[in-house]
Amino acid sequence: MKLKLIFTVVFAYASISLFAQSSSYKQSIGVRLGSGYYDAAAAAYKTFITKPGALEFDLGIRPYSRHANDWVNVSFSGVYQHHFDIKPVEGLKWFIGGGVVVSNSFSDNKDRRGFNLGLFPTGGADYKFAKIPLSVSADIRPTINVTEAYDYYDRVYPNVGVSARYTF
Repeated sequence: MKLKLIFTVVFAYASISLFAQSSSYKQSIGVRLGSGYYDAAAAAYKTFITKPGALEFDLGIRPYSRHANDWVNVSFSGVYQHHFDIKPVEGLKWFIGGGVVVSNSFSDNKDRRGFNLGLFPTGGADYKFAKIPLSVSADIRPTINVTEAYDYYDRVYPNVGVSARYTF
């Protein structure tokens, strides 16, 4: 049993060492959990197009159940983020930017279905671990609806999120 435990620990350490990266990365993929109207959970992909500039794309879902009405939002968002180092912490950056979200609400209730389009500024922080291929971030995206299927948030709604992504 001890030999198996030692082997597992050595294997895990060797795997992490093989995939260890610096505190910067080119691309990442993972999950974003949000408080927003259009996504509670999203698959997140981020790629740097310049040293400070990145594009992030999220494919999200948000189920609702309210007053005997059930519906679900499916969304896609794209955002540009411009990053700035936070010295002296290696791998920690803050960012600002903006983006767009498109979503569709699906429901048996015709008052709760349809197309939504929103624009948002964004700001947040991103941290890339130096020894493992993982980045974590937190952001805020106060979204302004351009087109909405129904008046759930009366045109403006907050969206705060956290992400964890595998970097490569």
